[in-house]
Amino acid sequence: MTATYAPDPYSGACPSRQLLDRIGDKWTVLVLGVLAAGPRRYGEIARAIEGVSQKMLTQTLRHLERDGMLVRTVHATVPVRVDYELTDLGRSLSGPLAVLEAWAVEHIGVIEQARAAYDAPAGDGGAGPAGSAGDVRSGSRPSR
Repeated sequence: MTATYAPDPYSGACPSRQLLDRIGDKWTVLVLGVLAAGPRRYGEIARAIEGVSQKMLTQTLRHLERDGMLVRTVHATVPVRVDYELTDLGRSLSGPLAVLEAWAVEHIGVIEQARAAYDAPAGDGGAGPAGSAGDVRSGSRPSR
């Protein structure tokens, strides 16, 4: 089924929200990052991504295969060998995800400082929890 309308991720009915949810998942980002270097076996992917459980890695690989981002190839060997490789669609995300990863690495120090300042007690110059006096946030939708 293909969309017969212009996708609008700000619309609750738009399926692009599911895609954004998938792309924004930390395991998806990390799996795609590992596979950007080329085909990998399951164990290689698991070793490259510290902290991912077998269940989450399997689930993430299945979702990415379903979405057309990667291809799973089973080789008839003893023991059976399974490789995972990005498709052209999956590779098209490599650039944007590399930029996101670089941004995160470059700015994590500033983010940690902001978190520490926010979490500090109000008497220590911290901003305190969201919703405290003087906390004004815009609820406007970004312009497109």
